[in-house]
Amino acid sequence: MISPTKIQGIFTPNVVPFYDDHRINEGELRRYTNWLIEKGVTGLYPNGSTGEFIRISFEQRIRVVEIMADEARGRVPILAGAAEPNIDMVFQACKRYADLGCRAVSVTGPYYFKVSQHSIEHYFRELAAKSPIDILLYNIPQFSNEISLDVVKRLAMDCPRIVGIKDSSRDMPRFMDTLNEVKTQRPDFSCMIGCEEILLPVLLMGGDGGTIACSGVAPEAVMRLYNSFLSGDIAEAKRVQFKLLELIKTMFAAGNFPEGFREGVNLRGFHTGRGPQPMSPHEMEHFNAIRSKLACLLKECGFAEAADSCQTSSAKVDSMLERIRKRLP
Repeated sequence: MISPTKIQGIFTPNVVPFYDDHRINEGELRRYTNWLIEKGVTGLYPNGSTGEFIRISFEQRIRVVEIMADEARGRVPILAGAAEPNIDMVFQACKRYADLGCRAVSVTGPYYFKVSQHSIEHYFRELAAKSPIDILLYNIPQFSNEISLDVVKRLAMDCPRIVGIKDSSRDMPRFMDTLNEVKTQRPDFSCMIGCEEILLPVLLMGGDGGTIACSGVAPEAVMRLYNSFLSGDIAEAKRVQFKLLELIKTMFAAGNFPEGFREGVNLRGFHTGRGPQPMSPHEMEHFNAIRSKLACLLKECGFAEAADSCQTSSAKVDSMLERIRKRLP
């Protein structure tokens, strides 16, 4: 049973469509937002890693959420990324996203500079005391200071405003410990995963869902996995989970994340443009080969929009990719 208020299910971290000058393509973002909702995703997750929040301005981040909230019109909850570089900007984002009717914000530990766990705990306690909107901790130690499990436990027990955690550490044992040591003490605390490769194992062990980048490209498949799990059809959920693995690996293999996911969205019929991060000529050659393989995988999944771009077999593309990889510096 899905609660109307608890953060659970599949929240989609969306790519942001750009014009060539890197202005936000607002019309295409609106069209993409509606498409995701119509495909049945549980919620939206703007300004996550897939949305390249770190590469755009504070004003652009705010504008992305404004556009998506206006287009969603309350049809699905919005978990808005508010991982700003200092606490004052986090508060500004929290206030604006609360005014827009977002369900909660997602906040990483401080990033770039190393910070002690004592300071991280103090940081989140101050946020929890003053935020006008619920907070989901975002643990992604690859790119920010890790939020230790001990700190998560204390925050979960002491701060009602902190309602859950999104874990993108790719550390299944840590996620299991969170379920065992935190969720057993606070059952309403949402435990979400940020790695689609282990979505089903997380659900089977009592996780609440995830922020799944692949759902921005193949929402039908990801929601089929989730809904099959809810209905008890574990065999079907397992089938879809394994089916998604090659698609996920191919999008990551494109390099310059999230360009593979951006290209997947393009192959579904959108015009996202290129992201703000430049790509070398060698990488572009590799990316073009990946694009061909991705189109074939999407075609095999039954997504007809990608059929015209599937011009050769996956085996031939893999051979081409191997030759390109040998030439990369």
